[in-house]
Formats: sequence, structure tokens, C-alpha cells
Amino acid sequence: MLFKVSSSALNSRLASASKVLASKNSMPILDCFLIELCDNGLLNITASDSEKCLITSVPVLEHEGTGKFCILAKTIMESIREIPEQPITIELNENTFELNGKHSSGQFSLMAQSAENYPTPRIVSEGNTLNISSEILITGINNSLFATANDEVRMVMNGIYFDIKHDHLIFASTDGRKLVKNSIYKVQPGFEDNFILPKKVATILKSILAKDDTNVQIKFTKDRATISTEDITLHFSLIEGKYPNYNAVIPQSNPYRAVIDRQAFASALKRVSVCCNKSSGLVKLKLEQNNLVLSGQDNEHSTKAEDHLLCDYNNNSISIGFSCQLLIEICNILDSENIILELADPSRPGLVHPGQGKEGEELIMLLMPMRVDD
Repeated sequence: MLFKVSSSALNSRLASASKVLASKNSMPILDCFLIELCDNGLLNITASDSEKCLITSVPVLEHEGTGKFCILAKTIMESIREIPEQPITIELNENTFELNGKHSSGQFSLMAQSAENYPTPRIVSEGNTLNISSEILITGINNSLFATANDEVRMVMNGIYFDIKHDHLIFASTDGRKLVKNSIYKVQPGFEDNFILPKKVATILKSILAKDDTNVQIKFTKDRATISTEDITLHFSLIEGKYPNYNAVIPQSNPYRAVIDRQAFASALKRVSVCCNKSSGLVKLKLEQNNLVLSGQDNEHSTKAEDHLLCDYNNNSISIGFSCQLLIEICNILDSENIILELADPSRPGLVHPGQGKEGEELIMLLMPMRVDD
């Protein structure tokens, strides 16, 4: 078996597949890539950690024969990584499993393994199918990922909830302190269902998918899903369980509303954060007529800071406390010029929206308040 392939294309696909690999595996074979040369001129690369399995492909320039083999992921990646863009020729001796590679400035020889012991992925053959653009999927993940939990008891909160409606799609996530609800009306699935995408899978997708209009197909049952594009397929287990009623905690009446410059707000938060209490990270926000006062203090270290911002606000004065770091994260995620801060009262959650929402989309970020001592 012999094939010639672009070094940079192969390196890119190996890097994508490696995102699935675990640092420790119960099966030594899972430290390897499964590489298969098909008669259609595609080189399929498979990586798995037993829970997740990613298959990606790269076209070869030339090939003789077909076959498959396993090779240690670390070894083949380190052998290919520093080769400049050029065609490389790789040949497998199917009797000894010696793998020889040749390029313009040298060659390498590695030991491969038989593919017969590599586990077969569990493929979703039935279930509902959701079609979505890569851009919408990645944007939904980017908006939601920071609010997912790391909870060993309430596992359902350790992922992004896809709430599928007939005429729109909702990405939701919460860890009990913060919540994201991202409604996408440009996606109209035509059916109702839901699933919870694990945080690890969301992170992998964020790193391997392009933010463009490539179609992504998600086929799922109650416990498994397959996400596929033209050249990537990812099989994985879903988080099972009933997701909490995220709508129940979103205040519907919020009379205190301020429009704030996002970048100026983020800068003020960073300045004040230096003097916030290190354990709580509490920042106090005080809204007055067209003015926002941010203050933080740490009595243990005798530090305090105060910052003033102009904003669009016309109502009675109100003060509320939030986590300074979480507000900074929200400012970094949102990409609008202004943000809208809505409050009901100091004891109820605050809502943050982008000031200039995207057409066909609604994004709500919720933060639970923190106690402020007068």
C-alpha cells in the first residue's frame, strides 16, 4: 500500500483528529490513529477515546492499493509536523507493518500496527436530523459554553442544551450562577425535540469547524449523536437527563434599563477588578441618571477602586452586586458596540443583551446577583 499526500493537508487532519484523544486510555490501541486508504482516493483518519470517535479525510495525490493500519498518534504527528508544504510519499509493508515516508529533504521509518483490534464506532442510524450552518453552530457554542457547569451530581448542566422548536432553535446553558439563552429564528427544523451536547464535544467542534456556511448535519437519538460535514464525522454519547426549566428563572419585567458602551464597560471592570475581593470577585454597580458607578474593595488587603461611566439610563437610582469576572467574560463574548443591562431589583437576576442584535437572533445572558453590604 502506497500513497502520496500533501504534508500540510495531512498535518491539519491529524491535528483535528487528535482533539478527541484522551491523555490516558484503558485500551492501548486508542493511543493510535486508525488510517485507511480507500479506493476512491481518500485517506480516512480515525481517532477515538471510546466515548467519542472522530473520522476525517484528506484526498491523496496518488495511490497504489488500499488498506488500513494503526499508528501511534504522537509518533506520526511529530514526524509530519515540521515538514514544509510538499507532497510526501508513504508506503506500508503489509507483512512487517513498517511504514516508510519520503519527502524532498529526507525520510522516516515508523512501526505501524494491525487495525483488527481498533474498536468500531457506534453509529446513529435512526433518529431526528437537524441541519444547521457551521457559522450558526459555532456562534451558538461560543455564546453558551462559558455558562456550562462542572457538576458531578447534576450532569445535565455540564453541556449545552439544544431546545429544538418547529420554527426556531434555542441554545441554552446554565451552571446555576449564570445562564445563556440564544434563540435562532433563521433555523426552522420543522419538528420538536432536544438533546444535551457535552462540553467536551462542544469544545472539539469549536476548534475543528470553520465559521462559515458549511452545512452541518446532526443526527441524534436520546443517548447518541453523529455530527457530520463533508470531510468530518464525529460520533459521541449525549448527556442523558431532564434539563432544568431555564425560562423559569428569566425575569420578565425589568424596569431598570441601561445602555452601556461595551468596550468602555469592559475596561472599567478590569480596572476595578484589581481591587475586588479575591474570593468573591464582587463588583458593585450603581445606576444613576445617565451614569454608572462601578466599585470594588478588598478589606483584607485594604484596597478599593471606583470608576464612573456615562450611559443611557433614566430611572431611579439602583445598586446591585455581580461577579466582576463573569461580567468581563460576557463583555468579551458579545460583539456589539453597546450592551443593554436590565434589572428588576437588587435581589433578582440581571439580564445582559447585545445592544445591536443580529437579524433572526435573540441573545439573553443572565447573572445571579451577589449580596452588597451597604
